[in-house]
Amino acid sequence: MTDYRTEHDSMGEVRVPADRYWGAQTERSRQNFQIGVGLETMPTEIIEAFGILKKAAALANFALRPDKMTEEKCKAICAACDEVAEGSLSDHFPLVVWQTGSGTQSNMNANEVIANRGNELAGKSLLHPNDDVNMSQSSNDTFPTAMHISAVKSIRERLLPALTGLIETMKRLERENEGVIKSGRTHLQDATPITFSQEISGWRSSLEKDRKMILQSLEGLSELALGGTAVGTGLNAPKGFDTEVAAQISALTGMEFCTAENKFHALTSRDEMVAAHGALKALAADLWKIANDVRWLASGPRLGLGEIRIPENEPGSSIMPGKVNPTQCEAVTMVAAQVMGNDVTVGIAASQGNFQLNVFMPVCAYNFLQSVRLLADAMDSFDRNCVSGIVADRAKMRENLERSLMLVTCLNPYIGYENAAKTAKLAYTEGITLKDACVRLGFLTPERFDEVFCPEEMV
Repeated sequence: MTDYRTEHDSMGEVRVPADRYWGAQTERSRQNFQIGVGLETMPTEIIEAFGILKKAAALANFALRPDKMTEEKCKAICAACDEVAEGSLSDHFPLVVWQTGSGTQSNMNANEVIANRGNELAGKSLLHPNDDVNMSQSSNDTFPTAMHISAVKSIRERLLPALTGLIETMKRLERENEGVIKSGRTHLQDATPITFSQEISGWRSSLEKDRKMILQSLEGLSELALGGTAVGTGLNAPKGFDTEVAAQISALTGMEFCTAENKFHALTSRDEMVAAHGALKALAADLWKIANDVRWLASGPRLGLGEIRIPENEPGSSIMPGKVNPTQCEAVTMVAAQVMGNDVTVGIAASQGNFQLNVFMPVCAYNFLQSVRLLADAMDSFDRNCVSGIVADRAKMRENLERSLMLVTCLNPYIGYENAAKTAKLAYTEGITLKDACVRLGFLTPERFDEVFCPEEMV
């Protein structure tokens, strides 16, 4: 049987589970928004970001108004915030994404948990969630700040390492397959030759450009709304609080943050999230393309292209014995589809605000952070369980190359485009080689054909 204690807020008393640090406002939200419970709670990245920003705010307040934020209060807040930031109090953050669009209840959840845990650590009633933990702040500037901190941290700590690892694997595959000539393909049809290393370099370069765009997007995400308080004017925050708290957040995270130049923009616009997620969508698009290429090239094993072999990780069919499927590629493409859907949500959410506040922030943060998490995990898995084990079937590549009618392109300078087309069509309809077709049509002698027909020089 659950024990309860009584908490109160401006609306009256509320019964709260006795073993939880949250207070009245959190409990009201928990009861009023039972939407997606257990499945769609506020992302842990947001909660941990609240731990960071609340500690930074306490330190900034202590530096600027020690008469209000005493050393004792600051110490208790910082100790509780450290536990929030490291995730040890995650069970005390029960609220779902589907709440007020400003994230007010999640801000109060953080205030209440930090105050109650801080009081427990202090051994007395020292902290008030609004007066002390939320000092110089508003939900309207803390939640967008938590969004930016969590976005930057998750990109730097999870996404970029996974992306860089995949790029390094591509570089190794390029070196291992230097000079291996194969048929190119456009429109899913045979095209002129390339080397396998050139094909891989296209994948690698796409990922490198995605990484560059993502890094560029971090500049906007590094700007913080904290200090704007309710509507951007900075009401109830001491002079210099915005720059001081940004400096404290930078010190706590080891990452560069700064105060937003215009707080009215910082509270009401989510354009930086839209731009950054656009870079994530570009990465998703490239990963989808690469995964498709890999599974096409590995198709078979006898009736497909069969030009590469990929790791066989698990049986592929419950009815067809011995079947093995490109499951990692399929997982990557499903992740990419989810990210593209998330991009629509992030864009719509960013457009939905009135006057001085955007009111779709929780769903914007939820989708953004899910995209980062999924892309990072998918790239790690794709790299470890598929790409790192790609092996070129050089004999099959050579066989396909020699059968390609598009090698006729190298004859254009000698017999002209139209005669080359006639050669290819005759070779195809008669099932003969390009050489036999060209000689039969009288365009070149056998000796001259051998002199000018050099697929190796076409790459």
